[in-house]
Amino acid sequence: MPTTDPEQHLSDLPVPPRRLGLLLALAGALGLAAALVLSVERYRLLLDPAHVPSCSLNPVLACGAVMTQPQAAVLGFPNPFLGLMAFPVPLTLGVLLLAGTPLPRWVRLGFWVGTAAATAFTAWLVVQSVFVIRALCPYCMLVWAVMVPLFWISTADALDRGVLPVPAALRPLARTLVDYRLLLVALTCAALLGVVGVEFWSYWRTLLP
Repeated sequence: MPTTDPEQHLSDLPVPPRRLGLLLALAGALGLAAALVLSVERYRLLLDPAHVPSCSLNPVLACGAVMTQPQAAVLGFPNPFLGLMAFPVPLTLGVLLLAGTPLPRWVRLGFWVGTAAATAFTAWLVVQSVFVIRALCPYCMLVWAVMVPLFWISTADALDRGVLPVPAALRPLARTLVDYRLLLVALTCAALLGVVGVEFWSYWRTLLP
């Protein structure tokens, strides 16, 4: 009688569970730290409108200019509060994977859906920061840097383990995504750096000798 191998992967280069756990734990810890600092700075700014946040370094790297915009409180409260609620999830799941605890499919699926939604929200914030507000928040940029590998690696893992069903016609594309997940991370980070470099070049060039 045929059986289904629970460890059968879409690709010959599966995402190792413990390596995934390490990524989730580190991403969760870094994102949580950034959200905590931003929350504290926003609180101090509310108490004292003259307060200069520690991450306001120059006319471009200016947290204060970002924090006071409507985009910084989309749901009616500071966006960093969302990070305080969300980043403990990958941190916890990462620790579980490092401990060798198997995660049910519904947990992996729920985590991927949440990560995809958070990535879409982060992409919107990137657009608002770079093209609308015209200022950058260093701690926000740390969150951007965290979300890029978090999205691509968790997507590759979800495809690889069958958490996200893949039609037969799309299996080659999914296999390519899994195999080249690190390249996708590198290309996305390079694209972000390129956009920031080009859009604020008029300031960056003043720092050159």
